[in-house]
Amino acid sequence: MRDILKKSLTLQQKPKDIEMYIRRIFPLLSAIGIASGAMAQAEVADSLPTQELKEIVIKAPKVIRKADMDVYHPSKSAVDNSKNGMQLLSNLMIPSLSVNDALGSITSAGQSVQVRINGRKATIEQVRTLLPETVKRVEWIDNPGLRYEGASYVLNFIVANPTLGGSLQLYSRPALNTAWGFHMADAKFNFGKSQFEIGTNYKLTNNIKSHRDYDETFTWPDGKSITRNETSRGGTMDNTMGNLWASYNYVKPDTTMFVAEFSMHKNFSDKLVYNGLLSMSDGTDDILLTDANGNKGTTPSVSVYFQQHFAGRQMLVVDFSSSFYFGRTFSDYLEQLPSESSYVTDIHTNIKDRNQAYTIETDYIKNWDNSRLTAGASYSANRNRSRYENLGGEIFHQRQDKVYFFAEYFRRFGKWSATAGIGAQYTDFLFRESNRGNHSWSARPQATVTYAPNKNHNFRLNFTSWQSAPSLAETNVVPQQLDGFQWRVGNQNLKTSDSYMLTFRYGFNLPRVNGSFGVRAFTSPNAITPLFEWDGDRLITTYENSDGLKNLSFFLSPQIDVVHDWLTVSGYLQYRMERMKGTGYTINHNGWSGNASLQLSHWGFVFNAQYIYAQRDLWGEKISWGEDLNIVSLEYNWKDWQFGAGIIMPFGKYDRGSKSLSKWNRNEQHMRIDMRMPFVTVAWNLQWGRQKHGVQKLIETEANTDHSTAGGR
Repeated sequence: MRDILKKSLTLQQKPKDIEMYIRRIFPLLSAIGIASGAMAQAEVADSLPTQELKEIVIKAPKVIRKADMDVYHPSKSAVDNSKNGMQLLSNLMIPSLSVNDALGSITSAGQSVQVRINGRKATIEQVRTLLPETVKRVEWIDNPGLRYEGASYVLNFIVANPTLGGSLQLYSRPALNTAWGFHMADAKFNFGKSQFEIGTNYKLTNNIKSHRDYDETFTWPDGKSITRNETSRGGTMDNTMGNLWASYNYVKPDTTMFVAEFSMHKNFSDKLVYNGLLSMSDGTDDILLTDANGNKGTTPSVSVYFQQHFAGRQMLVVDFSSSFYFGRTFSDYLEQLPSESSYVTDIHTNIKDRNQAYTIETDYIKNWDNSRLTAGASYSANRNRSRYENLGGEIFHQRQDKVYFFAEYFRRFGKWSATAGIGAQYTDFLFRESNRGNHSWSARPQATVTYAPNKNHNFRLNFTSWQSAPSLAETNVVPQQLDGFQWRVGNQNLKTSDSYMLTFRYGFNLPRVNGSFGVRAFTSPNAITPLFEWDGDRLITTYENSDGLKNLSFFLSPQIDVVHDWLTVSGYLQYRMERMKGTGYTINHNGWSGNASLQLSHWGFVFNAQYIYAQRDLWGEKISWGEDLNIVSLEYNWKDWQFGAGIIMPFGKYDRGSKSLSKWNRNEQHMRIDMRMPFVTVAWNLQWGRQKHGVQKLIETEANTDHSTAGGR
């Protein structure tokens, strides 16, 4: 301690003066350290803004690189300029993350990110309800362990332990030129060791103008082909949904925790409608086309969580969750000659689902000074019932069960650390009507080795694996007609697929620059992918366990502090090479992807600009991509209020689409939406008393009901 203080003093002081200075302030610093240690968690001390003790400056780094994660501590300016958890995450500007507060999405390298709050799975809506002042740190895990069951990335918000008080959050972001927006209200009330929470949100997307660019070529086995070019005649998109939640928790610090949660998700309307004019290469008359598909339904969910600490730094965690889905899925496809009143093709699919899901998980955790053992088991059950109203009300049942066991051991060896573990998964699914099904055992090994020569540099090598069970849509054997040529039929003989990934990453902290770069290799040797087959004049889309996907990617993700506390830029750049093999095809694909963010803040104003070029994913014989978009916004924070304005897609065209490379059906589709939408933001955070913040759940199960897919090209 004395050596550190000596280095921090000015060089002009004499040795005798230095020693006298240290003797005077050392007791004070010791007292501060003892008090801080009593309040902080055992893992990582709270991040504090820059503190000045006369001539000594103590400064917390933006990111702390640990053996199994990167830890970000929110700065005072990031907290002051945020009114909810999503805004705080955006203000942290984690380089490899793409955070879209306006559209409510969090991705990394084109993949979904599993979000957790104090170790438990959470939704984007739950992240929005976080008070920025309560977030102690954010853990970014790009090599999730076995307890995360195959997640590509994990983002964990660590929230302070409860005290007393309450809060009310109100948030509204409507568009000015169309029926689009997001609105939220959340309240927390605290009584001793108990906390009650109730909240709701509403996302509106109604009758948004859209169109698509689409052309396709069908080729028969005898060599005959036909090309159909679609000229857009307009369309609309709906995506309106709402959530209602309530929770209760009881916390006896360092001893017992109990949490009970109830939520209700309502999908009011999720619908796409396209109108077009088909021109045929064989010279036949043009065809008027209407292609519509969507779904709506209700999903109530219940979860119960219990955590108990024991002597010897041991802990037992039990988590149970269940959800139910009641809803409808539909698809309408119509082809009509302009001069005729009847339809050339008239397809209607209507499926009514009544599905259930249950999950229970138990974990045991034992800590030592330099090591940790985690072991657990979980059981998940899905019970699906689908009624095909377009087939005279015929009913089909699917049952799926999954059992998962794992054990993982972590240990530090000076500047080195290592984690090794093994998981085992048993999957079984059965179709009642046909009495057909499948079951399999899969091993899930995982290991990580990290070398950190100092706090500013680390090297990490990680191997991970996971399994993916066939979905309801992939195994549904009920024939569904998609258009005048195409049908879809599931495959009940599918097996659970395996995936393996090896990642090497170098993380660095330099003056004004931090980030990482590395290389990632991935393979899925028996990936479940679509398969095209001709049956007479019908092109059938079914599914197979293919010969697999392999890819190799190189990535760089820097964050640059251009002007300290004023201007920050961050981004993610990736180049990926991949190969996909299946029955009758081998496809190679290379491409760039990435995102960039800029934030300028001062005097309570925050200007944000974001650009996203989505990753192009090869899967089966199709290359698909998410949203290419850009957003700019300006916000002003005043006391408990925040006012802002911005625009989505101020430059260029919104694009989301796919390209099929099958020799039987080559097509390319670009979905265009009128996304040039100016919006305003108003947020208000009212807090009273001393806050009782979110509790720290170490695990959380998630029981996700499946639902059917109806038609649609």
